[in-house]
Amino acid sequence: MTRYPLRLSYTVIAPVYDLVVDHATRAARRRSIEGLGDVSRQGVLLVGIGTGLDIPLLPPAEQYVGVDLTHAMLMRARARDRGVLLHQGDAMALPYADAAFDSVILHLILAVVPQPARALGEALRVLKPGGQAAVFDKFLKPGQRAPLRRLVSPVLSRLATRTDVVFEEVLTGCPGAAVINDQPALAGGWFRSILLQKM
Repeated sequence: MTRYPLRLSYTVIAPVYDLVVDHATRAARRRSIEGLGDVSRQGVLLVGIGTGLDIPLLPPAEQYVGVDLTHAMLMRARARDRGVLLHQGDAMALPYADAAFDSVILHLILAVVPQPARALGEALRVLKPGGQAAVFDKFLKPGQRAPLRRLVSPVLSRLATRTDVVFEEVLTGCPGAAVINDQPALAGGWFRSILLQKM
């Protein structure tokens, strides 16, 4: 799957994205961010910042940087400006140096990109040793059959998101990361809040 269909899809989705996603996920996203602890003296990267739904939830930090593939989403994030530096870029090839950030936030992005392990690997690459990554997304459990989710995933993945991602399989492709916390967040545990630490 190329990245172009996703860019086109999210350009179309951008005007209604907040209506669909914000209220349903806000509390879970807030808890995920709070899991990072005190970030006041940190540089924090938001991968797949989208329309900037997380911006109002962010506690004070030394610096926030947000990156997203789609210009239309970033334009909406700019309207929420709280000093967050916004860049257009690919989650699977982040335009930042190794170990550039103290913390990384990955909300609703690993189940969107064509190669979740590559995106997580990039997040870990730009994370300092000992730094933490807050992940919030929908994941199947290892061995979970979920035939309907697996059946519709090839179509949905071209339009907006995958429904067949198994986090444990993604993590296998990313050595050097330890799971610090893993909690069900929404939809009977389909959405999970996961805290990782770079070893």
